[in-house]
Amino acid sequence: MNGADALIETLVQNGVTACFANPGTSEMQFVSALDRQPAMRPVLCLFEGVATGAADGYGRMADVPACTLLHLGPGYGNGLANLHNARRAYTPIVNVIGDHATYHRQYDAPLNSDIPTIVKPNSVWVKSADSADEVGAVTAEAIAASYGPPGGPVSLILPADAAWTDTAKGAARSTKPTRAAPSGETVDTVAKALKAARKPVVLIGGRACRADALREAARLQAAGVRVMADTFVSRQPRGAGVFSPARMQYFGEAALADLEGTDLMVYVGTAMPVAFFAYPSRPSVLVPEGCETTTLATRAEDAVAALSALADALGAPASGPSNPLKLPDGSPTGPLTPQACGQSIARHLPEGAIFCDDAVTSGGGVAVPCMTAAPHEVLALTGGAIGIAMPLSIGAAVACPDRKVISLNGDGAGMYTVQALWTLAREQLDVTVVVFANHSYRILNIEMGRTGAGNPGPSASKLLDLGDPKIDWVSMAKGLGVDAVRCETAEQFDAAFARAMKTPGPKFIEAAI
Repeated sequence: MNGADALIETLVQNGVTACFANPGTSEMQFVSALDRQPAMRPVLCLFEGVATGAADGYGRMADVPACTLLHLGPGYGNGLANLHNARRAYTPIVNVIGDHATYHRQYDAPLNSDIPTIVKPNSVWVKSADSADEVGAVTAEAIAASYGPPGGPVSLILPADAAWTDTAKGAARSTKPTRAAPSGETVDTVAKALKAARKPVVLIGGRACRADALREAARLQAAGVRVMADTFVSRQPRGAGVFSPARMQYFGEAALADLEGTDLMVYVGTAMPVAFFAYPSRPSVLVPEGCETTTLATRAEDAVAALSALADALGAPASGPSNPLKLPDGSPTGPLTPQACGQSIARHLPEGAIFCDDAVTSGGGVAVPCMTAAPHEVLALTGGAIGIAMPLSIGAAVACPDRKVISLNGDGAGMYTVQALWTLAREQLDVTVVVFANHSYRILNIEMGRTGAGNPGPSASKLLDLGDPKIDWVSMAKGLGVDAVRCETAEQFDAAFARAMKTPGPKFIEAAI
């Protein structure tokens, strides 16, 4: 056994059995060791941003980390944006980053870089296993650290000589940390504050938006306490039979208008809400002036236990509201719009489907009709770095091979990680990719006015327009191995999406809106 064997054995023995990889020379010992451990599933990604986003999707759905295999500092750098999203989702991921041999670092070879500094901002734990004898123990430590709580990506640096050197110290066991429930005193204090408030809000996020926690949150709603969720949540059930809390509005002024009069905000699994960006003469903090705030459960604590105890303390009913099953009447007709696409998606959506949503300005057209569609789950853009939906869908499909996965993408966002289509084809994953092609960074057109920068002129428009030349999505998807179709009418989209839901394997639909 060498160090690479010890690393993979430790990963597998602790439940880490998926590796999303883009290796290089320094990682060849790890690649070779995969042949000696068939329990680890290797998935090749042609760009590191796909690998890291796939690991995020896997971790969100499996509640177990996947590992990535990245080539030195530049390889990690290519995957950084989706690790930023994963950090904001608190997703457990074990990044294995190859490095030069320990004795070779001193010579500052062309690919040499300060890996610990590069990885630190988006890692909850960083360590280099500098000898083969310590690889197993360091790997076990990395796995435990990825769970947190609250959890997130970790970075295990593996020098080439630590990987190829023999060792008698093999796999090590890791211990998964537990989440503590808030104290009874905290629950009582929050309950009293809620009873005394005129117009309170309980703001939930993270684990407090999972299925079991939402059932407890619905009890609070039934007791007369308004429940709201963060704007973007890592994983949240939606559809018939599910409680849908109000969502914190994306634009700050809309959020504050919605919260007008709120005199108490209680945080569960989240923290103080802030605007995505600063705007001239507009507040950054989305808490109304004069509103008191308090925390029932931090992101690291047990949100289900917290919500259940609070509902009991308030004497809330045993159950709360949930969405009915109500599908759109008939198939949509006429010009293709996001709303027409949403109606078709809601009509044909199978129970248990998983949405990976990076649709930007088109997403609302799908979200509204799907509120009462068959029950499903949504993985959102937690960190705001677009280009995540297709990579997320890879990981979600590997984690849940028996469930349909739908990837919703803006055309600008989709181009960030279009290489994901190749991996979907190679692995034959049951994913339907929808790209809303409006040939524009439309969200930036909106934001330009909001920031006070004015309307775009000829030069500015060149940085916001994607229509010259228009991207040939169907040819590109087919070139990467995925069956693809372009839809220009509501009728065409309805038929294409219905076919995709009835047949397994990767499908691509360009929605020409």
